[in-house]
Amino acid sequence: MAVIALASSAFASGAQAAPNPVVFGKASAFPKAHTGDCPTTVALSTTVKVKAPVTLKYAWTFSDGDKSKTKTYRVGGKGLKNITLSTSIKVTGDARGWGAVSLVSPVKKTSRKASFTVTCVGGEDNAGDAWDSVMVSAVGADVPDDSATPPPPKQDDDKPGQNLVRKTSIAFERTTASKCPLTFKIHGSFEGLPAGAQTVRYRVVGAQEWKTVNVPADHGDVFSTVLETFDWGWETAENSVRIEIDQPNGLKSNIIYYFECRPPNSDTKIGVAAEDITLTGNGGPVAELVADAMLEAVQPISGAEVALVSKRGMSKGLKKGPVTSEDVWGIQSFGLHIDTWALTGAQLKKILVPQSPQAGVLAPSASLTYTLDNGVVTDLKLNGAPVSDTQVVKVAANYILAGGWQGFPQWTGAKSVARSGPDDKGALASYIANHSPVPAPKGDRVTVR
Repeated sequence: MAVIALASSAFASGAQAAPNPVVFGKASAFPKAHTGDCPTTVALSTTVKVKAPVTLKYAWTFSDGDKSKTKTYRVGGKGLKNITLSTSIKVTGDARGWGAVSLVSPVKKTSRKASFTVTCVGGEDNAGDAWDSVMVSAVGADVPDDSATPPPPKQDDDKPGQNLVRKTSIAFERTTASKCPLTFKIHGSFEGLPAGAQTVRYRVVGAQEWKTVNVPADHGDVFSTVLETFDWGWETAENSVRIEIDQPNGLKSNIIYYFECRPPNSDTKIGVAAEDITLTGNGGPVAELVADAMLEAVQPISGAEVALVSKRGMSKGLKKGPVTSEDVWGIQSFGLHIDTWALTGAQLKKILVPQSPQAGVLAPSASLTYTLDNGVVTDLKLNGAPVSDTQVVKVAANYILAGGWQGFPQWTGAKSVARSGPDDKGALASYIANHSPVPAPKGDRVTVR
């Protein structure tokens, strides 16, 4: 699941000062679950709060009995500091395990376990151990004694500092069963951060309290973490989530809509259609729009490469002009959640063939094109390149389609990658909101002969 999901090293605001000298925080794995080519690399990390000055001696221990070499990390200065201890492991075969930090000095203590799973669908054969630690590192940040979540550099509680973040985006991850009530996580990604350790303050739009993410020095081009966990129930008043960054330009993320538990207000404006987006006998432009929206909704978490959608369940298109939540609701009223599976090219060709002429065709996202010639799929291309019969493709769709209930074959042999997506109405609303004015797809991704 090609998604970055490192947990934040921030500690809750108002927490008591750490006792001398060590308190462990969250432990996380990135990615937590991987399905795809092997070998692959998984990053494990844990946060720890220390009272400086202190020298840490520690080692990573793993569920298979392995242990890294003992490392030393000296924390200078005075006061509380947040430290992130991390390791990278190379995984060569199917694996399920965890890593934890065993502290040798100044006290003997073990962190929480950072758990991960890897399911290989290609690459080299595994021989011997499924994984080995290849790198161990540590980075730190000061934490003033009177605040467990420090403000960004050169920033106080009342005035935002510099524009640290150039772009921020959020993604949805369903963490419980598909039916309401459920729990979901919001993953946040920050791009354009300058080098070095730093802090970023954010909040959910409409909230009063700012929260803090501590970004490690080795954050790379994009730093991602789980920002929020929401309980989503029948009594939930909101239908959308967005975050804002506490910096002078007032940067905001994309917006995510969700409707599975509660219908929206009929007059809620979602966005704008640049032109009529029609529903045709084979699905046409509006079906392709839904497929694009579904792919965008699940790609950050599942690594999906294409989305497929049937015209079944769709009742109308979109008219040019303002788009309300009622318009989105009218296109596909069922609100089916989106999942992702791994299929070979040969399997993909089979499921694209309708079981009756009335079924129409499966409309793909813009990443896929194909020809349906007398019941045979030809010229199947992913991002312009031919798809071989053995190539593994991650495909997103609603679970009804995958179950074989929309006039197309059941996805027999497909391997589940992620069940993390929102409902398809929410995905479409989010896409329209974030891309308005939305043009009509051409409706030409499938050629029928």
